[in-house]
Amino acid sequence: MTGGGLCYPQMFAMYEEFDAVERWSKTRVHCAYQALIVAIATRHADAVDIKFLAAGRPVWISLPCLMWVEYERETGRKVSDPLAVQVAGHFLKYAIESGLYAGGREMYSLTRPQAMEHLQAVLREHGEPPQQPITPWPEPLRY
Repeated sequence: MTGGGLCYPQMFAMYEEFDAVERWSKTRVHCAYQALIVAIATRHADAVDIKFLAAGRPVWISLPCLMWVEYERETGRKVSDPLAVQVAGHFLKYAIESGLYAGGREMYSLTRPQAMEHLQAVLREHGEPPQQPITPWPEPLRY
């Protein structure tokens, strides 16, 4: 479990908070998940924006809504919010380690194929998410 209130298996906590070494400068960049916002409401985009702090600076990873649609069509399963955070974190770590990351850039918008590639990478590394709900459902009150 993480400290943020979401309950999900530890296998999906790998890219919520991590360190990566920047390719060119060889500096260690500490990254931590901060927020998930549906971008349709904020910037009229068909995407979900996931915010990280990378070395203390905000970085948004925008995942297209079509990633959710394609994954469900292919597998019959849904992409949960915690899994989406892992996909965005996987991309951010890749961007830092490959030299794609630019320290001042605040937004990275992934295409559907890019998002699917990082989703598949997370699933290869950690397996499929569990079928049960990722947050506990409280027992109904009995009077």
